[in-house]
Amino acid sequence: MDKSFQEEFTQIIKFQPPLYKQRYQFVKDLVEKYKPKKVADLGCADCSLLWMLKFCSCIEVLAGLDICANVMKEKMHTLSPLPVDYLQPSERSLTVTLHHGSVAHKDPCMLGFDLVTCIELIEHLEESELKKFPEVVFGFMAPSIVVISTPNSEFNPLLPRVMLYRHPDHKFEWSQAEFQSWALETARCYNYSVEFTGVGHPPTGMEKVGFCTQIGVFVRKCPQTGESVQSEKPTEAVYKTVFKAVYPSLKDEKYLQNAVISEVIFTAQIIKHRLMSKRKDGDDPERKSKFQPSMDYVSDCLGKLVVERNMEPFVSGNEVYIPLATIFSFPKVNRLCGTFEKLCKLIAGKVTLSSDGSAVMFNIEHENE
Repeated sequence: MDKSFQEEFTQIIKFQPPLYKQRYQFVKDLVEKYKPKKVADLGCADCSLLWMLKFCSCIEVLAGLDICANVMKEKMHTLSPLPVDYLQPSERSLTVTLHHGSVAHKDPCMLGFDLVTCIELIEHLEESELKKFPEVVFGFMAPSIVVISTPNSEFNPLLPRVMLYRHPDHKFEWSQAEFQSWALETARCYNYSVEFTGVGHPPTGMEKVGFCTQIGVFVRKCPQTGESVQSEKPTEAVYKTVFKAVYPSLKDEKYLQNAVISEVIFTAQIIKHRLMSKRKDGDDPERKSKFQPSMDYVSDCLGKLVVERNMEPFVSGNEVYIPLATIFSFPKVNRLCGTFEKLCKLIAGKVTLSSDGSAVMFNIEHENE
């Protein structure tokens, strides 16, 4: 439903938060409960729900479908990655795709979803589309969970500006009994269970009217086999893809390598700064003695430097050496790489290392001037 239109007729009965936000929050709470990886929003309109869901860390695939391509195109830019997404890639992968098409048609791109949302959608469908809708969503797509919300017509008398339907594009609006009858029959036919709830509470003393928006949550009773899905796949796609965004992810070796290199250099710089600060603290012999063993060791080895993994960071002439083992012990570096061997592989040839490759090396010639 158009948000401005909704706010106009609900201004006397004030919903806090606004009704559309309550519906979106309901979906978000469901996502946090069930942790679906792939979510499709049918009738996604201006992509507001998809935008909110892209921040849910469990979701790796988001898809939107709407019959009106222009509405999607106006807001689809909000689903694109931001510069910060490239500077700080997420640990999860995320792909967002928008399709132009009808929920009355089957397309293989909508297979394999864990959760399908239909928020304020079915009341916009023509009778012929509504008849095909259950077979497409519950029979063909067959996700684990389907959420359907629709206006409760019994609430309409409490909305003073509503004459027949809440929106001029609505083809019908069901009472609680009508929605529940349709939902129960659909659940029975396609082997789902369904629970009823809603958002937008009625005024005190009028609880029998029910929620302003009624919601059915359908849960598939048993997993669908891959064979049954494949047998119903249409041979050709019928939806048109109007938008696709693949977010940078640390699961991609390219982005992981960049992140590791950046973190290694950052960590090494911090260690170097602390080391140099201690050296500049003055003539305190006790402070100097802490570094003397390493200095003597380097003097003995001269051109044949060997840095043991368990050594402390040290300075030799104009060079500072930060052992990789020390850098690997930092939580973020450890978490990014997983193993010391992978750390070495990712930074090889990208970071200046000691002759044996066991320490990050900095030249401080100009810093000593």
